[in-house]
Amino acid sequence: MTLQEFLLFLGAVIVSAAGQSFLKMGAIKLGPVEAGNAIDKVLNILRTPELLIGLMFYGLSAVLFILVLTRVKLSVAGPAVSITYIFSVLMGYYFFKEEIALRHLVGLALIVCGVVLVVKR
Repeated sequence: MTLQEFLLFLGAVIVSAAGQSFLKMGAIKLGPVEAGNAIDKVLNILRTPELLIGLMFYGLSAVLFILVLTRVKLSVAGPAVSITYIFSVLMGYYFFKEEIALRHLVGLALIVCGVVLVVKR
């Protein structure tokens, strides 16, 4: 993966993780879904700005990933997308005050090792 391809890929990953964070903010605002309120909650998705922003970020991420796929093999780009998990955990930690257990750190380290092995030429 060239530097240009990597930067495009990294942009797709960061935008995707940002989308997840907005979806989480919107989900918190939306509140818990239960059998009795499921239809109302689904309809409220369209009225929750954070959820709409999160979906827009996901769409932009998909467009960026398509651009990556025009230049990088799927067998490289697909597994490398798992880097998004690292950004998601960090955003959860910093923005939502979620704890990161040692086993999560080990899992994230394994993901990084796997991506390095897949991406390295």
